[in-house]
Amino acid sequence: MMTALRYGYRALCWGAAWCLCLGGGAFAQDAPPMPEGDQCVACHLDLEELPEDFQTYDVHLKQGLSCVGCHGGDATTDDMDEAKAPGTGFVGVPARTDTPRLCGACHSNPSFMHDFQPRIHTDQVEQYFISVHGQKLKEGDLKVAECTSCHTAHAILPAADARSTVYPLNVPATCKTCHGDAAYMADYGIRTSQFDAFAESVHGKALLEEHDVGAPACNDCHGNHGALPPGVASLNQVCGTCHVNNAQYFAESAMAEPFEDIELHACIECHGAHDVRKTFDAMTGVGEGSVCLDCHDEGEDAYEAAQEIYAHLAGLVAAYDSAAAQQREVVRVGMDDMDIAYLLKDAHQSLIQARTLVHTFDPEKVGARTDEGVAKAREALALSLAQIKEFGTRRIGFGLATLFITLLAIGLYLKIREIDKR
Repeated sequence: MMTALRYGYRALCWGAAWCLCLGGGAFAQDAPPMPEGDQCVACHLDLEELPEDFQTYDVHLKQGLSCVGCHGGDATTDDMDEAKAPGTGFVGVPARTDTPRLCGACHSNPSFMHDFQPRIHTDQVEQYFISVHGQKLKEGDLKVAECTSCHTAHAILPAADARSTVYPLNVPATCKTCHGDAAYMADYGIRTSQFDAFAESVHGKALLEEHDVGAPACNDCHGNHGALPPGVASLNQVCGTCHVNNAQYFAESAMAEPFEDIELHACIECHGAHDVRKTFDAMTGVGEGSVCLDCHDEGEDAYEAAQEIYAHLAGLVAAYDSAAAQQREVVRVGMDDMDIAYLLKDAHQSLIQARTLVHTFDPEKVGARTDEGVAKAREALALSLAQIKEFGTRRIGFGLATLFITLLAIGLYLKIREIDKR
């Protein structure tokens, strides 16, 4: 490591020849100057044998860590035998099994990493070796992902950089490289349709189409360096990281224990896993689109509860939609809708809360919240109708006033003509 650090500082100066070799001016702003006296770079440039994935914006290169930092050797000599001689620390291309420890030589050293990113975690290697990937690598499986599989080897960027392979918008495609390849994954008995399912899900559309980086990607559910498939016990907690109230209501419901007893994955039984779809109220009923009917039949208490819960939601939606339609009419005719808007906002909030309370599977709790929303919606509807009636009254008054003024103007006109004749 000391050898690497001794020579790494020399990677501070790159020249125009480096930019021309890798594509010219497109890299000029990102490319540091050519490392003066670094014979590794000079020789590989002459031979046109730079790594295929090499990019001048690599975060290590920008920090002055050149080839010898990872590959070892003596960068001060242009003699290949001397550069790779014993005692220079030359390792060449690291074996896949050695890569995590090689990266960990720096990234697991808190004192060293503090100078670059004080808040960065330094337990990535330990996390990796408890992951499915790390465990299989220990067993000698050379197909599993290691550090360079996700971060690349010579084009590494911080996760916050949109060009990075681990930027939130790019994570699904990075995982798809292996997990979307049916031939590559054939030995593991794992599905390879996850990316396609995710892309069509409510999470995938938010992330990939709307570019909402707050939407979950693969690593938000499976983990990063310590990636593991969520189990029955942990899945509720995984989903609950974002959907806090939903998870809490379910955990306290009468359904939680039976689900755990028969090893049903709480959330995905109703919502799916990678293909999570946008929810709708009919999912809770007993009609088309109901997920309750997947387990419950007519005559069961749960069947009746599902029917009642849906009725509560549908009633509030109908009341809200009716009031909202009248509010739009109030706005159209130019009347005051401020109080109506506040009431509708409260009614809509009750609807959101009631939909969350569905996870209690308790019709009384859902009904109590929808009743509050219905009351607000009806009050908003009454105000809207009153405003519309007031508008009608004002129109009549305006019409009468206009008629009176018109008759007065006509009378005045006739009087003036009479005076003119005299």
